[in-house]
Formats: sequence, structure tokens, C-alpha cells
Amino acid sequence: MRLFVFGLGYVGQAFAEALMARGWSVAATARDAERAAEMRALGIEPVDADDRAAMTAALTGVNAVLVTAPPTAEGCPGLEATIPALAAAEAFPDWIGYLSTTGVYGDFEGRWVFESSPLKAQSVEGARRVGAERDWRQVGRGMGLTVATFRLPGIYGPGRSALDRLRAGEGRRIVKPGQVFSRIHLEDIVSGLLASLDKPRAGGVYNLVDDEPAPPQDVMEHAASLLGVPVPPDLPFNELGLSPATRRFYAENKRVSNALAKAELGWRPKYPTYREGLAAILAAGR
Repeated sequence: MRLFVFGLGYVGQAFAEALMARGWSVAATARDAERAAEMRALGIEPVDADDRAAMTAALTGVNAVLVTAPPTAEGCPGLEATIPALAAAEAFPDWIGYLSTTGVYGDFEGRWVFESSPLKAQSVEGARRVGAERDWRQVGRGMGLTVATFRLPGIYGPGRSALDRLRAGEGRRIVKPGQVFSRIHLEDIVSGLLASLDKPRAGGVYNLVDDEPAPPQDVMEHAASLLGVPVPPDLPFNELGLSPATRRFYAENKRVSNALAKAELGWRPKYPTYREGLAAILAAGR
């Protein structure tokens, strides 16, 4: 069995390693020679996304494809690179997974959103994701490919959590009354992708989020208690100095439901809230 990953980042690598543990071989795009060397050390075949012949060879006989790279103003780079290569290779993978974002929903003033909710993206990045989702659905229908879309919230895990920010002296408690966010542990993304891979449905769209949307300051306070360090002082949202990216992030307030992924895929998050997730990261010394 063979996997191809377009964009072997934090999530892509974790998914690749999970399938390698099942005995799969993996090829993935590499940004540069240094990254290619790192991938070879992991047992992953690096591929130049701009080399059409190399892409065609890498996708020949492929069983699954994961696309993680964000879209640009020109669209999804993963679609533009992989679809012609799949056609040239005459390959028809059983599953193509596209990683999107819950940012496609925009702001719902704290209300619950579901996969069927209107897409009201407020940022350029969110709007591009809406377009990329649409393009993948159309290509899937047009070519008879099984494409599933996964909408992800804030991602945390080993090396990328509130614990790490506190240790680095970068922890902040930005407080905006009534604001909540959904989040997801890296391992739970991987288990959700595996559940879909094992039970593919063409056109499937799933929110992979934890069970408890929560105010970000609560997460930081809990992380500080786990580390036994002082809780960072509150920073009101209207405080001067917040970056435009941070302000865009806080402009969207919603609770994201994971009910469909649970019902259709039989998926359950191993870390249903940030409390279990942060405790596991700390216990692992990561």
C-alpha cells in the first residue's frame, strides 16, 4: 500500500508515520534539499512537486493521497500538482484527504456549527479554503475520485501547545468576553483520517474537533497549573499591539460540532478536551 502526501508538515508527517507503522510506503513533496534529506532519514521518499515526471512516478499505483498545503491566490497547489500526475499515471487512489479549516464557517457569535452550516468565511485565508474545498469536490466528481474534506480548528500536540509557549516565556491570556474556540490534538487528527481511510465516502466532509470548545485563557491557565508556573496576566482583546493575524483569529467565535465524524466514522477523540491532551503531552515529557 502506498501513500502520497502533498505538504509533509506537522500533520502530514504524523499521518505518514501512522501508515508506515501499518506497513505502507510513503512519498511526499519536499521543499528543499535539507527537508528531502530529513524525509529520507524517516524512510519517506522525497518528491519535487515541480517535476512532472517525478510526480507521475510517485503517484503510480498510489492507494491514498493527503493534501495539507494551504491554498494561494491561484488556488490549491496540491490539486494543481497531483491531478495531472494522477491522470498521467492512470492512478485511481481509494482515498484522497484534503485538510481544510473551520475558518470556512466564519463568525457564528458563539453558536454551534455543523458541516451543513453556511460557509461565511471572513478572512482571505478562509475564503481561499472555501474555494479549494469546492475545487476538490468538483474534481472528485468529475474524475470519479473519492475525496474527503476535513475541517480542522486550532491544532496542538507535542512541541506545539500552551505548555511550549509558557516554557518559552511567550504565554499570553488574551481575554475577549464570550469568546470560545474549538481545538484538536494531533493524534486525534490522525485517528480521524485513519477512520475515514478505512471507511471512505466520496464527498465526505468532517469537522475533526474536540468535545469542548473553550475560552483560550482557560487553556493557558490550565497549562500554567500543570507546569506549576504563574498564570500570565490578562491581556484584554482591545489592548493595543495585537497583530492583525491575532485580531482576525479572535473575530470568529463559534462552537464546532464533531457529531458527524463520530456517527459516520465511529471516531472518538482520545483527548476529548484540552485537559486530557495537555496532561498527555506533559506526561510524555514533550
